[in-house]
This record gives sequence, C-alpha cells and structure tokens, in this order.
Amino acid sequence: MKASELKAKSAADLQTELLSLTKAQFGLRMQAATQQITNTSEFRKVRRDIARVKTVLTEKGARK
Repeated sequence: MKASELKAKSAADLQTELLSLTKAQFGLRMQAATQQITNTSEFRKVRRDIARVKTVLTEKGARK
C-alpha cells in the first residue's frame, strides 16, 4: 500500500483500514505463537502499513 493511495482516502476510511491492519497483525502474532505462520515477512509489511496509515492520519489531523 502506497502513501499516495492512503492520502486519497477519507479519515473514516483510514480508521477502518487501521482497524483491519491491527486485526491482521494480531492474527499474525497468533499464527506465530502456534507455529502456523508460513511467511514471516508479513509481520514487517503489516507493521509498516500501520505506520503509514497512522502517519497520514496525523497529517490530516484526524488522529486522537
């Protein structure tokens, strides 16, 4: 996901995107804990996507 794509979204859409990414991160942590994860690079991708969404939300002034 690119930052330019995120900047085109509204603050509400970004909040829902952030929620889905945090759920995905939780799922990946659970897979790692039960040793079911196959692609460990997903951790890094999801973590960076979360950071991108938070950054764009901060730029828009919509983050608490």
